[in-house]
Amino acid sequence: MNAVKKLIHQAGSPPWFYKVSGYLIPWLWAIFIIGTAVGLYLGFFRAPIDYQQGTTVRIMYLHVPSAWMSMMIYALMAIMGAIALIWRIRMMEVLVVSSAPIGAAFTMIALISGSLWGRPMWGTFWVWDARLTSELVLLFLYFGVIALYKSFDEPRKAARAASLLSIVGV
Repeated sequence: MNAVKKLIHQAGSPPWFYKVSGYLIPWLWAIFIIGTAVGLYLGFFRAPIDYQQGTTVRIMYLHVPSAWMSMMIYALMAIMGAIALIWRIRMMEVLVVSSAPIGAAFTMIALISGSLWGRPMWGTFWVWDARLTSELVLLFLYFGVIALYKSFDEPRKAARAASLLSIVGV
């Protein structure tokens, strides 16, 4: 068995995954906090103002990455859900269920920051544009995955149902 296959099989093992992730979590949190602080400082205080939008353009430094993350997390949930259903890897089920609240938070941030930007630009907080409506539908899909997982008593069945909904939602 080559090294890549061995690593994939090890990563699918919960004890190995928990051991490695337990070691990496403090480091990843530190990188996240430093990166977020630097990014928010540069985006909100150091970025130049736009000649048309003024200082409201700075909202885009929060809105656009949040919208990208919300869509990327859901796509990854669907991929992980497919892996979980096809190869029955338990860690993928755990990752699908764990990703849903994070994706919902990014979707909420994208919707709120978008409406705060839209008020001075469009004169209203909300327009029924396809991009805005699809982001709202994405938020409902996240809530559906979370609610579906919570509605089952057996965690394995709940994770499979949540995986299936994430695939159908894509």
